[in-house]
Amino acid sequence: MAAAKPNLYAVPASRAAAATALIEARGVRKTYRTADGEVETLKPLDFSIRAGEFVSVVGPSGCGKSTLMKLVAGLLPTSGGELTLSGRAVQGPQTNVGIVFQSALLLPWRRVIDNVLLQAEIRGLPMAQARERAAQLMEMAGLKGFEHKYPWQLSGGMQQRVAILRALLHDPPVLLMDEPFGALDAMTRERMNLELQRIWMAAGKTVLLITHSIPEAVFLSDRVFVMTERPGSIAAIYDIDLPRPRTLDVMGSEKFGAYARTLRAHFYAQGTLDAH
Repeated sequence: MAAAKPNLYAVPASRAAAATALIEARGVRKTYRTADGEVETLKPLDFSIRAGEFVSVVGPSGCGKSTLMKLVAGLLPTSGGELTLSGRAVQGPQTNVGIVFQSALLLPWRRVIDNVLLQAEIRGLPMAQARERAAQLMEMAGLKGFEHKYPWQLSGGMQQRVAILRALLHDPPVLLMDEPFGALDAMTRERMNLELQRIWMAAGKTVLLITHSIPEAVFLSDRVFVMTERPGSIAAIYDIDLPRPRTLDVMGSEKFGAYARTLRAHFYAQGTLDAH
């Protein structure tokens, strides 16, 4: 593959220096042992994510995007290198992250508020404070009045909002999201992109989003990491310099289109067309 193009969309140095690095990777790699020997999934990766930043990772199917997220969450061990979160080495499952998967994974027999409070029950948090925070989160996400509904009574997008609130209940500094809107229809997905931006701006979290959608990555992110085919490595990092809050109208702008074309060119060069 040709060498990565220089970053044409750098944010001002003053803004980049304004926040400290919250997640740092130095030479982080991952291999799996199989009956046929070791299989390299991630080549050595070097990156840092600043506190309060929204970062998306795009790449071909099977390139190791989800593996990268699981390494940050401590759900998988690294095979080498150094990975730190809040200045501490990631060793085992992390208690200071929230995780949202493609499926909302709500318990159908529990009401919405009880699905959110499941986080507090698992972690042994004081329930009085947890209920107060859950009420605040429900209002922030536009779900006030739905506390006592069951998951089957909600739309797919609303279910994903509940999953996001559950991940935020213990007030983690980092929110990890693995294709959270991949199963939604196009219009619902766009509405959820707006909703996620609003929640992120209100909650002030650091977000690492795994996605196949280039428009979604450009719309939501401060920076986008572009990964190569497996074994995955970071081919390029692009800063997205679009004003916030972003409306869906920005998708029709020339600057948005230029970002999308630049990102998409990586996948044409690799011969992979599944990133859209």
